[in-house]
Amino acid sequence: MDDTQKDNTFSSKYLCRLLAEYRKSILIILLVAACLAVLFSSPMFITPLYKSTVILYPTSSNSISKVLISTTSQSKNDIMNFGESEQTEQMLQVLNSNRIRDKVMERFHLMEHYGIKPDSKYPYTKLNKLYDNRIKFRRTEYNAVKITVLDSDAELAAKMANDIAELFDTTMNAMQKEVAVKAFQLVETEYNSLCAEMARLEDSLNTLRKLGVFDYEAQAEMLSQQLAVELGKSNTQGIKNIQNQLDILAEYGGAYYAISEKLDHDRLQLSLIKTKYEEAKVDATEDIPHKFVVTSAFKAEHKSYPIRWIIVTITVISTFLLLVLLLAVFERYGGFFRSKASGAQEKTQETKNGE
Repeated sequence: MDDTQKDNTFSSKYLCRLLAEYRKSILIILLVAACLAVLFSSPMFITPLYKSTVILYPTSSNSISKVLISTTSQSKNDIMNFGESEQTEQMLQVLNSNRIRDKVMERFHLMEHYGIKPDSKYPYTKLNKLYDNRIKFRRTEYNAVKITVLDSDAELAAKMANDIAELFDTTMNAMQKEVAVKAFQLVETEYNSLCAEMARLEDSLNTLRKLGVFDYEAQAEMLSQQLAVELGKSNTQGIKNIQNQLDILAEYGGAYYAISEKLDHDRLQLSLIKTKYEEAKVDATEDIPHKFVVTSAFKAEHKSYPIRWIIVTITVISTFLLLVLLLAVFERYGGFFRSKASGAQEKTQETKNGE
């Protein structure tokens, strides 16, 4: 091989000549590579997986009382509106939480289904890794959430995807119940305490009414006028009766007035607390959907993984490029070493002839 050939080892003409020269060997090797790719991508070596997807939107509000019952809430969210970016991010966080992960693993017996032995080394690490590889949640370009499930059982993949969507609702409700129930208990305690206090005040007023105290200010004014009339008539018995009533009014009138004022204030407070009580009770006892399902999962008719034609194509192309590279290197450096070896033999022969 001369210097010009060496300099143009990787030129297009040289590569074309090389391919033409070794075309039969290249075709045989590519055919073998394609056959091996078909074989090793078959179900014997790679378990086929079927894909099912669910697309859903979050709701715009998580509290039914604030949207439907409350008259004081300034929220503009409607329970029938789709959620925005913030609610979508919340949905993704809940779907990726251990609450849902653990329920899915337990409900579908995934450790057994994936063929992981509980007594093997790091079984839960392997289970979590397979779960992350086969069950994915992502945000779509339209601000929805897409649940994708891959599994060797097409029917199970669809059921798992639909159940995860349902688990989102139950998980959200359970999380909110933890707070709502405690909030309701606090409001209920306050509400019952205020009702008991008002009942006690009403009993005190009833006791004072039995003594003849009904309205301190009105009674005091009326009795004073009657007393003046009786004094004008010099009616001793009438004056005595009115004076007795004034003495009772003087003794218990202040207490009646204070209790009445406190009772009026408590009635106002009770009205406010009762509203909160009703809202908290709804949040603590009722469940609402937190999602809109746009597309439900169904049983796939054909596998989604592996895609054999892609594997075969990549294998053939990779093998072809590697062959071209190896042949070019072999041609260049193999010829170089052969020429060196021939030159060394010629010098050895010349030395022998000289002797």
